[in-house]
Amino acid sequence: MECAFVGCGAVARKYAATVDDSALSVTAVCDLDADRAAAFAADHDAAAYTDLDAMLDAEAVPLVLNLTSHDAHAAVTERALRAGRHVWSEKPLAVDADRARKLVALAERRGLALGCAPINADCEAQRHAGRALADGRLGTVRLAYAHAHVGRVTAWHDDPDAFLRVGPLYDGAVYPLTLLVAWFGPVERVRVADATDPWPDREAKRPARPSHVEATLAFADGPLVRLTASFYAPHRSREFTSLELHGDDGSLYLDDAGDLGGEAGHRVAFGREGRGYAPMPIQKPSRRTPYLAGPERLAASVRRGRPDRASARRASHVVAVCNAVERADEAGTSVAVTDAGVDRPDRQRVAWCGAEEAPHPPDAALRLPPVGFGCSRYRGDEYVDRRDSIATALDAGYRLLDSAELYGNEARIGELLAAPGTPDRDALFLASKVWNTNHGHVAEACETTLDELGVDALDCYLLHWPDAWEYTGPLRRLAELPVAKQEARTFPEDDDGERATADVSLEEAWRGLETLHDRGLAASLGVCNVDRATLSRVVEFARVPPAVVQVEHHPYRPQRDLVSWCHERGIRVVAHSPLSAPGLLDDAAVRETAAEMGVSPAAAVVAWNVDRGVVPIPSSTDSDHVVENLAAAGYRLTDADRERLAALEDPEFGR
Repeated sequence: MECAFVGCGAVARKYAATVDDSALSVTAVCDLDADRAAAFAADHDAAAYTDLDAMLDAEAVPLVLNLTSHDAHAAVTERALRAGRHVWSEKPLAVDADRARKLVALAERRGLALGCAPINADCEAQRHAGRALADGRLGTVRLAYAHAHVGRVTAWHDDPDAFLRVGPLYDGAVYPLTLLVAWFGPVERVRVADATDPWPDREAKRPARPSHVEATLAFADGPLVRLTASFYAPHRSREFTSLELHGDDGSLYLDDAGDLGGEAGHRVAFGREGRGYAPMPIQKPSRRTPYLAGPERLAASVRRGRPDRASARRASHVVAVCNAVERADEAGTSVAVTDAGVDRPDRQRVAWCGAEEAPHPPDAALRLPPVGFGCSRYRGDEYVDRRDSIATALDAGYRLLDSAELYGNEARIGELLAAPGTPDRDALFLASKVWNTNHGHVAEACETTLDELGVDALDCYLLHWPDAWEYTGPLRRLAELPVAKQEARTFPEDDDGERATADVSLEEAWRGLETLHDRGLAASLGVCNVDRATLSRVVEFARVPPAVVQVEHHPYRPQRDLVSWCHERGIRVVAHSPLSAPGLLDDAAVRETAAEMGVSPAAAVVAWNVDRGVVPIPSSTDSDHVVENLAAAGYRLTDADRERLAALEDPEFGR
């Protein structure tokens, strides 16, 4: 779609940075500064104007990007709308709520699209934080802190006058306010506000509005928010445009509400009640959302025949909030806020599958997160308590928990799943495995697991091994038994000291799993520790085919044939023991790959698994390693990395 840029300053250059890769083309530009307009037009082979009306009369461009100074936005937008053009405006939509509402109404009457920055609600860190909010682990959110420390624009901006005229509310506070309104809907009332004017005496230029504002906002269907907007507090202070949400069950921290993503990084963290904050890494490569994404989406809505005005309505409400803050300060009293028709969020919970996935899942395969968390208590020859590390994993954002009745700790996992601060059940993928002694008693085993986990059904139930051993009774709460009794119950021996086996075929065991699937106790089925030939047999006789295969998988043992065979048939491969192969993390090739990626050797191996479309389930009792392993899903290997690690394959590898 052809478009015109009105305003050719610093922000226009940011919008234009990706125009060559977009569906938009710049055919005209307008700026009061003739030289600046001419230079910008020359860069884009566009016509240059210094008069807006002259440009609108001469050019038939359907979309106008209003990138002028803050207090000029409303007048330019109105003129463009009256000329029949769709408009994207930089923030704020206006500095007067009544005028902002009239702009939205004008666009609606004329059937025109009207959009307004910021686009932060659609950027990666904010969406990641929004999923954490939606998955239920904060409980009811009752309190929030929002900061907008713009800093002294006279020191960091080459044209600070427009900023000084509108003040920190209309320039900085719009970022956290836009996000809060997107998450919680309209603000109902400004309970109290206080504005003051700290400013260095040495500065020749001063803000025309108060340089520091604090207010308490009550959302109609959400938290009480303490908002601070300041030109005095430096923009490189500890809190820039941060948000901190506090709920009954946990807290969420986003360090930059206006962040567009990319290599600069961002920070999202969650802390359940009684625990410190755990970083929540994004499980895919960070991608910066271009400024032009907003106008591109607006143009797409026009092409679909449904001109969008949702972001303009939200922007209008944000202006109304800022106006109400100023009135509350002036009057020294509470002030109601007009909602301007802003949409209320639907409040539906998001399932785990709304989050990141492995980059190349097989077609029509079960959707899984890119990295899961292994809940085994085994550490070499020792048993360890996993409650704290599993809690950290849930807080950090793991959404696949791999358990088994052999691990003996499913009751403890169940306590965590029922505790405040844990994601809703539909935000998790829970897998468990029936042990070898229960191949003839899979219903009993599954029901025991469900009871201990405190859930109605599993997302996947798997055979831990294809071999059947002698039945030793229900394996309930093994972790509470002495180690010798645990071993006797799970590794039965006959009178000769050999493994005591049971006459239960693999097909019979699988039929038992299928019965559980029919009863709705397991949404999908799987098998672990099989070779291709054994798996092929299962696929041949299965009425409900395996959706998941879990095997040992790492650079020494990549199991290429098995992985390819599974992917061709839409079977997901899960990698147990991805980091524990002796010598793997000290291998020179792994360390070289890790150094080039800028990560630890463990993270490089996790990323290698993800790169191959395999879901690793690393396990750690170190909280830093728990977070690091999850973050590894955000790294991608180069061809050189793949070749280097491929050379590590060892056909003779064994434990």
